[in-house]
Amino acid sequence: MPNEQGQPQDAADATPPAWGFLNPYAELDIYEHGRLPHWQQGSVWYFITFRLADSIPRAIAERIKADREYWKKNHDANSLSAAEAAEYHRLFSKRYSELLDAAHGSCPLKVPENAKIVVDALRFFENKRYALDEYTVMPNHVHVLVKPLGEHTIAEILHSWKSHTAREINKRMGGEGAFWMKESYDHIVRNERAMYAIRGYIQRNGGIK
Repeated sequence: MPNEQGQPQDAADATPPAWGFLNPYAELDIYEHGRLPHWQQGSVWYFITFRLADSIPRAIAERIKADREYWKKNHDANSLSAAEAAEYHRLFSKRYSELLDAAHGSCPLKVPENAKIVVDALRFFENKRYALDEYTVMPNHVHVLVKPLGEHTIAEILHSWKSHTAREINKRMGGEGAFWMKESYDHIVRNERAMYAIRGYIQRNGGIK
């Protein structure tokens, strides 16, 4: 994967950073991107899922969208309690995960050469822009445990992964148009126990690494 100047860059190893989890006493940056509210808190661990544009049947996606819009009308995204945030992820992120595991859509990531493009992108800036823990590439989605480093943000990291892989896989397959769903799902890891649980979940998914 090239750097910003289009030149190749060696992925030099660095000392892994100390673990960091959600700090309930520190501020959360909440922003709207697409249809979901996203929570950011700097250099902490995030569980990320991003999926292909055709990974969920349209009728089902529209139903979940309607349910989500109704939920948002009754909650203030800028002042959600921990319980409300947990409820949101249970009602929507979990539902999406179950649908993704059903492997709807064209599933181009089941092709090893396409999956390798994604894996190479995930590993390219490891220990430079972010720390990378467990990850897996499934036929129509990707799970990642990642921790931004320095001034880098989850939004920036995801944009880099998705734009590069979409371009390269479309080029390889002769495709065009949207490859990834615009929306991604990010969840701040609450504590060490949650970290182990999420890591186990990713490992049980199998997929390509």
